[in-house]
Amino acid sequence: MRQLQVRMARWSARHAGRAIAGWFAFVVLCLAAGITVGTNQATTEDFWVGEAGRAEAMATEGGLQREPTERILIRSRSGPLDMAAAGSAAQDVTERMRDLPEVESVAAPVRSEDGRVLLVSVTMNGPELEGRKNVVPLLEQTAEAGASHPDVIVEETGSPAISKGVNDQRGEDLALSERISLPVTALTLLVVFGSVIMAGVPLLLALSSIAAAIGLSMVASHVMPDAGVGMNLILLIGLAVGVDYTLFYLKREREERARAGGRLGSEALVELAAATAGRAIVVSGLAVIVSTATLYLATDVIFSSLATGTILVVAVAVASSLTVLPALLVKIGRRTERLAPRKAARRAKRGKPARAAKPETGRVFGALLKPARTRPALTLCLSVLVMLGLAAPALGLKLIDPGKDTFSRDIPAMQVYDRLTESFPELLVTHEVVARSTPEQATRVKQALTDLGRRAQADPLFAGDTEATVRTSADGRISVLRLAVPHPAPSDEAIESLVHLRQHHIPATVGQLPGVETGVSGDVARGQDYVAHESDKLPLVIGFLLLMTFLMTVWAFRSVVIGIVGVVLNLLSAGASLGLLVLVFQGTWAEGLLAFDSLGAIASRVPLFLVVILFGLSMDYQVFVVSRIQEARQNGMSAREAVLEGINRSAKVVTSAAIVMVTVFGAFVALHLTEMKQMGFCLAVAVLLDAVIIRLMVLPSVLLLLGERAWWPGRPGPRGSRAEVPAAGPQVEVG
Repeated sequence: MRQLQVRMARWSARHAGRAIAGWFAFVVLCLAAGITVGTNQATTEDFWVGEAGRAEAMATEGGLQREPTERILIRSRSGPLDMAAAGSAAQDVTERMRDLPEVESVAAPVRSEDGRVLLVSVTMNGPELEGRKNVVPLLEQTAEAGASHPDVIVEETGSPAISKGVNDQRGEDLALSERISLPVTALTLLVVFGSVIMAGVPLLLALSSIAAAIGLSMVASHVMPDAGVGMNLILLIGLAVGVDYTLFYLKREREERARAGGRLGSEALVELAAATAGRAIVVSGLAVIVSTATLYLATDVIFSSLATGTILVVAVAVASSLTVLPALLVKIGRRTERLAPRKAARRAKRGKPARAAKPETGRVFGALLKPARTRPALTLCLSVLVMLGLAAPALGLKLIDPGKDTFSRDIPAMQVYDRLTESFPELLVTHEVVARSTPEQATRVKQALTDLGRRAQADPLFAGDTEATVRTSADGRISVLRLAVPHPAPSDEAIESLVHLRQHHIPATVGQLPGVETGVSGDVARGQDYVAHESDKLPLVIGFLLLMTFLMTVWAFRSVVIGIVGVVLNLLSAGASLGLLVLVFQGTWAEGLLAFDSLGAIASRVPLFLVVILFGLSMDYQVFVVSRIQEARQNGMSAREAVLEGINRSAKVVTSAAIVMVTVFGAFVALHLTEMKQMGFCLAVAVLLDAVIIRLMVLPSVLLLLGERAWWPGRPGPRGSRAEVPAAGPQVEVG
């Protein structure tokens, strides 16, 4: 592998112009291909999971599937509702909606129990997920009707309107995160390199990698449908790893340039950087890709979409570091070489001495490394205890599948939703009992479902004053009973009502009929079955993740011990970050600080996704740090000397990379969606803990205590294996 990346760097360095043009042509081609084929969005069927999914499949089979429904509220601006004005507005809204091709039917107006609100329900055409795309004309007509009837307030909500509002808010949030993270990242790089040009290179490659990955993800969606979340991860992960990979490569090239002292040309320096940092980039990129690929084992369209986006942007970021980056460095290096004599002459003319090389570590890093260097056993024990203490709250982790009840109230449709459910609490949650039988049993099934409805009305967890009706398909095979629950979906009462339905009411009624297949769907059932599905897949995903992380580390460093150490340290890092996530977001004490409303639980997709991504990102730092240690060891240093040398040389660049990642991930804490806040917070905390405690305290302590045993069954490399390259020769031999 090492020779391959050296050859790629050599070609890129010798044909810099063609390499740069080729890269940006590749980016344009990816975007053009993506725009041409478009994005294949996941359908409702792609989200079916567990019993709820099976019930929805049966209902769809009979043409009784859930339909996108909008609710239009008409209420007074002040005081009692004027029924004449409200009725006129309701008639206007009804006529407007019936004229729209997106609308299937409009129900008769219904007055709330307190008489303050008039409700018009509108059923839209098409599948449930199509509603958010087609809801715009309905919102426009509602707004026009409101303007035509100024005596009352006419407003609209519903799953389609809420989904559109969430998507709009997500777009605004992503733009906000870019406005926060890009300037801070640029400033960090400027401090690291002290050059606008050098600071611009990582940003340029990261943004171009993101653009290419977006195009490729659109193409990939025709093989694996896009669940609408992949774009978020491409932006989030792409900026972080794109900048980091370029940063590691750039720092190594500058290090080799300083070491060569003008004896080597830019082409040779780039090849040396490719042989060391280039290999580390490939290994770390593969580690992220392999670990992320374990998400496919969850057999869930959302996780598959997240995995595809992450894998594509990481692969493109690695490719940019191995192809176009060497060409850019050669271009910049030649310019630096041309200007160097003039700068030296100006400094000499002013009587200033030549700039001394900056130390690899400053006082801060030296202070952080001192405990591990002087008292490794004590440092290891204390650091591990701290990490375990931070991980302890994760034992109380509670999961919730975020639904519309958990969305931000900054979304106008959510504000209307709250007013809707206050006036019509029976619309909070609906359970759908689906039964499939032979046509001959249709009458008995309908009777049993009617009996089930009466039992539910007598249950205090259900809306007893709401009539339960049974619908049957034209062929008599499928029947659906809808039951209202006056409690929000995430509440204990709503969940308990589902338990009562599945474990008591159905077995006592329709469940007694032979040959009848039943299932319960609805918002609560979907959420509970989704969490159960993830919990069932969790051992498989985590098991493969641990195995692949171990195998990747052993393959990279030819050491079983390093592989075990890597897995344990990654578990510590992931556990501590999840513990802090639970501590902050599962309670209410940090709501004002981070501007969120606690769900009393963690979004169900967050822990599994974060563990997988954190393992991949932790491998980034492990590969770069351990590679420097291994390199020092192969150059003839003792195990102790190699550890201290490798940590010293990598500490500053790893910490700089961590600052970039923390900035990018931390920007997501400012977003509205609680799920994205949780992801951003956990990723930022994990990277910070990994870069400071794990890589500067725990890892060096472990390796210093293990000594040569850390490299079992490998052996030390030959002394002085690092090749010197004459300035005139373009060939590089790497040991």
